Amino acid sequence: MNGSVLEAIGTPLVQIDSPEGATIAAKLESFNPGGSAKDRPALAMIEAAERSGALEPGGSVVEPTSGNTGIGLAVVCAARGYDLTIVMPASKSPERRELMRAYGATLELVEGEISEARERASEIAEETGALEMGQFENPANAEAHYRTTAPEIVSQVDGREIDALVATVGTGGTLTGTARRLLETFPEMAVVAIEPEENAVLSTGEAGEDDYQGMGPGFVSDLLDVELIDSIETVALPRAEEECRRLARTEGILVGQSGGAASVAARRVAERLARPELECPEPPQIDLFAEEAATTDGGDEAYDDCPLVVTVFPDSGERYLSTGLFD
Repeated sequence: MNGSVLEAIGTPLVQIDSPEGATIAAKLESFNPGGSAKDRPALAMIEAAERSGALEPGGSVVEPTSGNTGIGLAVVCAARGYDLTIVMPASKSPERRELMRAYGATLELVEGEISEARERASEIAEETGALEMGQFENPANAEAHYRTTAPEIVSQVDGREIDALVATVGTGGTLTGTARRLLETFPEMAVVAIEPEENAVLSTGEAGEDDYQGMGPGFVSDLLDVELIDSIETVALPRAEEECRRLARTEGILVGQSGGAASVAARRVAERLARPELECPEPPQIDLFAEEAATTDGGDEAYDDCPLVVTVFPDSGERYLSTGLFD
C-alpha cells in the first residue's frame, strides 16, 4: 500500500503497431496520477524546493504552463498542502483549466502564448512572494526523468538494446533527463527530438506559430541539452491528430497531440532502422484471466536483434476532447 498518491508515479512501456523488422515501444505517461509525464518533474521540483528551504510548510507556488505541468503541480500541491497559482494561455483546452481547479489551484489566463504566461507568473511571484518553479530552467525537471522515467525503461525492455529514443520537446526535460540516463546503458543509442513542423525552432533557428498544446514553446529552453540530439523530426499538427485517432480506434490508446506526433516520428525512425529479414517475433502474450498465468514466449535471438525504438506519449487524449481532436 502506498502512503500517498505521489508514490503511484510510474508508467508502463507498451509495444505499439510497428513496421516489419522493428519494434516501437511507447511509455504511456497518462498512467501517472495527474495523467501526464509532468507529474514527475512537478514532484521533483517541489521536493528540491523543500530540501533547499525555499518552500516551507503552507507556502505558495506559482508557475506558467500550457497545462500538464500545472496539473502535475496541482496534484503535488494538493497532496503536500501548498497554495498554487497557475498562469496559462487562454488558448489551451477547457479540460486543463477544470482539472487544475478541481485540485484546488487558482488559475489566471493570459492572452498570447507561454512567453506571456511566463512574464505574468514572474510578476505574481514578485508581488506575492510565491515561489516560481521555473520548469524551463529548473534542473530538477530533467533530473526527474533521469531518476524515474529512464530507469523504468531500462527495466521494462528486459535486456534488449534500445536503438533510438524519440521524444517531443517542450521544456526539454523529458528528452534531456531520459536520454542522459539511457545513454549510460545504451551508448550507441540515437536521440531524436520532435518539434512542430510549423514552429521548428531547433531545425531552423526561427520560431513560428502552431496550435500544439504542450509542445514547441517557440524558443530553445535552457534545460534542453541540444548536444544529446542526433537528429530532429518535424510533425505537422494535422498528421499528429490523425495518428491520435488511429491509436485510439485501432490500438485502444488515447493520447494527446504530442503523443500523436511522437508515434508518427517513432515510426519514421523505426522504418529507417528496420531489418525485415529478421522476422521479428511478437512479444510474449499474457492471458490475464487464465487460471494460471500462461504466456507465449516471443523471445529468441531475432527478438533481441530486432531494432527497438522507444518513445514517450506525454499525456492522455481526455484533455483534448473539447478541441474536436477525436471527431
